[in-house]
Amino acid sequence: MSFRLRASGRFLSALALCLLGLTSILVAQDAPTPKADIFAGYSWINPGLELNGVKLNSDAKGFAIAPTYDFSKNFGLTLDGSYHQSSGSPGSNTLGTLMVGPRFSAPQGHFVPFVHAMVGVEFLSTWFNTSTKTDPALRVGGGFDIPLTNRISLRLIEGDYVWSHHNFYPTTPIRSNNTNSGEVRSGLVFNFGGAPVIPMTMSCSAANPPAVMAGEPVSVTANVSNIPPKKTLTYEWKSTGGKVTGNGTTAQVDTTGLAPGNYTVTANAIDPKPRKDQAPLTCSANFTINEPPKHPPTAACSANPTTVRAGDQSTISVTAGNPDNRPLTYEYTASGGRVAGNGATATLDTAGANAGPITVTSTVSDDRGLTASCNATVNVEVPPPPPQAENLGSCQYAQYGRDKTLTPARVENDCKGLLDNVALRMQRDADAKLVIIGHGDADKDKKNSAKYAAERAVNAKEYLSGGEAKQQIDPGRIEVRTGAETGQTSDIWLVPAGATFNQPDTQPVDENAVKASSKKPVHHKKAAAKKPAAQ
Repeated sequence: MSFRLRASGRFLSALALCLLGLTSILVAQDAPTPKADIFAGYSWINPGLELNGVKLNSDAKGFAIAPTYDFSKNFGLTLDGSYHQSSGSPGSNTLGTLMVGPRFSAPQGHFVPFVHAMVGVEFLSTWFNTSTKTDPALRVGGGFDIPLTNRISLRLIEGDYVWSHHNFYPTTPIRSNNTNSGEVRSGLVFNFGGAPVIPMTMSCSAANPPAVMAGEPVSVTANVSNIPPKKTLTYEWKSTGGKVTGNGTTAQVDTTGLAPGNYTVTANAIDPKPRKDQAPLTCSANFTINEPPKHPPTAACSANPTTVRAGDQSTISVTAGNPDNRPLTYEYTASGGRVAGNGATATLDTAGANAGPITVTSTVSDDRGLTASCNATVNVEVPPPPPQAENLGSCQYAQYGRDKTLTPARVENDCKGLLDNVALRMQRDADAKLVIIGHGDADKDKKNSAKYAAERAVNAKEYLSGGEAKQQIDPGRIEVRTGAETGQTSDIWLVPAGATFNQPDTQPVDENAVKASSKKPVHHKKAAAKKPAAQ
């Protein structure tokens, strides 16, 4: 019994796989859904039951009738009846079923697979028990139909597993006897009612893309609905512009050379055996050829050099392009100075320009009036005035009564303070030089006026380069000169790098002929301490 059950299971599994495979492969237009159908045909069954050691014979003489009411194209309710009879003893039997249950189908036009599941009763009589057993039963299985016409289909095959429980006790010592039947059917299906045949209709998809530039391809697809089974259509394609190449339901349009404008692609589906009421199958789609875009020129400006002194020139360069390869012209304007040029380069002349930035604007135009502009900035610098010599002050010299320790050219405290500040300035301005001009007074210095003038300049230099304050200013940076007899003084002039000292009424001092004053410090008598007052 278990062997028969396994065999039946393998049979049904193989049938299910076959149906699923065919269902996924065969895809066609849905056939009209009938309101009802009746299957009538041959049926073979193997009861799959053994009684008292005898296996029941397969019933090769059988038929089945199964009317179905269709609620939709995928669902219906079936009343199923079958009758089978086998000969030969032992093992002969008569087996019939009467069941009801749902049917699920998936019409594919040329192919209608279905599955069903039913419950009901099974009638069974055998050679050793002529009385008929009527017991509960169930049926599961499926098959597929092939439509021949709108009213008749061929049920090529149907395979079912049928199970029922019977009790033959005490005829057989086993109280529970189950049939595990495998049943195969084939026959015709008669369809009744249902929707009328829907005529074919045709539509075209929108052109893809709907708007292009000349030379870009356009595709159009035609779709015909409600094509009857076994109907084959051919397609013709035309276009009001361009070269159209059709490939069945899809066509390509070569737009090379087309002028801007609107064009139409038309498709015709040709039915070799059209119905009398079938309208012509035609559709169309439109596409547009756009005008080529107008791209303006591009421009980038640069200046070399970007910084100039007033009066110098700078070169302005323009890097321009045009995606449409149009001829270009150049114009220049400047916020200052004068600019000249009519090509990709121009010259900015800054003569007379004020200090600050000058903006040069170049406008690039094509022959269609499309323009692009760019700017370049040139910074104009006015050169600073040349450095000038600076008078840092004067030292005063004088006779003080009969104090012979004081000489008319000696550097005293007031002058030392000035020279100390001068030394600090010289240290900060390492590139500067110093000019010391000694002066004399003919009235006060009498016949030694020129001599004292030279000594005053040399003594000031000696103090800065190595005097008691030890300022250590490089003597090579200090020039000593004498000037007009204007007084008992020495003037200190700072001469920055790049400046010139021009005093035509002065003469250089021959330092080899002038001896600096003694470097010994001057000693002054201290005042006597006062006695404390009496208490």
